[in-house]
Amino acid sequence: MVNTVRRWFFPFADPEVADWSLSARWLQRLTFLWLAVGLVILFSASFPVSVADHGDGFYYIKRQVAWAGLGVLGYGAMLRVPLKWWWQGAGPGLLLCLVLMGLTLSHGTEVNEASRWLALGPLLIQPSELVKPFLIVQSSRLFANWFHLPWLARWLWLGVFGLVVGMILLQPNLSMAGLTGMTLWVLALVAGLPWFYLLTTAMGGMGIAGISLLLKDYQRRRVVSFLNPWADRLGHGYQLVQSLLAVGSGGIWGTGLGLSQQKLFFLPIQHTDFIFAVFAEELGLVGGLLLLGFLLVYASLGLRVAMGAEAQPGLRLVALGATVLLVGQSLLNLGVATGVLPTTGLPLPFFSYGGNSLVASFLLAGLLVRVARETQRGTVIPWPQG
Repeated sequence: MVNTVRRWFFPFADPEVADWSLSARWLQRLTFLWLAVGLVILFSASFPVSVADHGDGFYYIKRQVAWAGLGVLGYGAMLRVPLKWWWQGAGPGLLLCLVLMGLTLSHGTEVNEASRWLALGPLLIQPSELVKPFLIVQSSRLFANWFHLPWLARWLWLGVFGLVVGMILLQPNLSMAGLTGMTLWVLALVAGLPWFYLLTTAMGGMGIAGISLLLKDYQRRRVVSFLNPWADRLGHGYQLVQSLLAVGSGGIWGTGLGLSQQKLFFLPIQHTDFIFAVFAEELGLVGGLLLLGFLLVYASLGLRVAMGAEAQPGLRLVALGATVLLVGQSLLNLGVATGVLPTTGLPLPFFSYGGNSLVASFLLAGLLVRVARETQRGTVIPWPQG
């Protein structure tokens, strides 16, 4: 009983870890290191706004730790349950998330002019975050079997994927829709789908993004303000200007942990989308480079796992998709905070406040480690047809 509890609630202390492959062990260590550093930075970034909004400096960090506990449970489930069972459940899970995303459009709770959440009592559920692991597994299954499936099955699931991206776009969340679409496109490319389909999809996606920018005035303003935020530094460019000031104020070594000035009500949403600006101000260029190095190592291990599953195309795509979402979203967030990319609403995995994002990140990490464990066995696991 004690060993069972330890394996599910404290997977990093599981005695079986010693038998895992080197990649699986290091991915687990790095995942929990990522979480630990993220919680420290979140506490620093959220303390002032927690006191101001709730009279409790620990308000956000306590909730994040509670969500982390739920995320660890999900992570443990990913490690303990064979992927063949997740393959069977990915389709229904994806369809359920699609229904929930549809409900956000009619019964969703609006936050910052976006309807992405469903209120379940005191909890806010964000289906567009929780759909990620289901989407990765189901799209990997589809693309791995693409040339063995009837056309009806291909187009039905492509239609479902399109609906998922479309629902995210309607919330509206252009950045998440773009990241999701690009991830699906990369998986299709690696799976070897015909170039005609890939190019047609890419052009269609860019066209839809262009139309969204034309129709959504706030999205257009974000792009314009990104090009020259100082032109309207007190208006639409305010958020990016304050982020750049925070990053620049950090210098080489940073101001010191907990000593950021921009988080004192100058930088908006400093504990969510712009948490990296606080990180860079407090830990400086050195801290930023260490974080980039960390992401590079994590991505290298993820790609190593994917390459090790070359004989099992479905597993290879699952590992690649999980790596792209975790590391790719992180790089996009860093690009926004440093002014390299237009302002988006993408959180920084394991750093930004938000339970849904944290749980989804744990599930993706669990998928990646599970693939690393299954591919170390040296036996081919049958990939389900259809």
